[in-house]
Amino acid sequence: MSVILKDQVTTGNALPLMEAFYTLQGEGYHKGSAAYFIRIGGCDVGCHWCDVKESWDADKHPPTRIEEIVSGAIKYSDTIVITGGEPLMWNMEPLTAALQAKNMKIHIETSGAYPITGHWDWFCLSPKKNKMPLAAAYQRADELKVIVYNKDDFRFAEEQAKKVNESCVLYLQPEWSIRDSVMSLMVDYVLQNPKWKVSLQTHKYLNIP
Repeated sequence: MSVILKDQVTTGNALPLMEAFYTLQGEGYHKGSAAYFIRIGGCDVGCHWCDVKESWDADKHPPTRIEEIVSGAIKYSDTIVITGGEPLMWNMEPLTAALQAKNMKIHIETSGAYPITGHWDWFCLSPKKNKMPLAAAYQRADELKVIVYNKDDFRFAEEQAKKVNESCVLYLQPEWSIRDSVMSLMVDYVLQNPKWKVSLQTHKYLNIP
């Protein structure tokens, strides 16, 4: 990598792009809606059940200039989802500014473990026990999505729900590999605690990216 390109990654004018693709949002509040996904490499949160572990090592993904990322995005949709990895490991200001200049609606999916950069129309916070969100992420969250892997995750979910703003939509989502064993627990929990909603990874049921 050239020194110039390294400097651009540092400033956020280039990012380690793992992949970008046009599909349906599969999870949470906007599920079923068309969106262009930009997956940024790099994550040190380390969830053992992560289904995109190949995103963790940023060095495996080519530094890509913001102009190139944006030119690909605007061909497909006016809704852009920035995901990872953990996108907030990087400066998101240049990317979101460039997308806003094209009148894009910009969503982020994040653990909230890093300082917020960039400007977001929708902020999906998915907290992880390994590396907890910063206080600002709770206040910014439009959507709280807690992954349910075992019974303790319900306790964790309630702790997290106490920290978000009142308008934040609350979701419980089964970890995909054990969805059949936790689904009944989730259904019972939501029936008893109707402030929560169930989120499913519908894109996996539909066999789309």
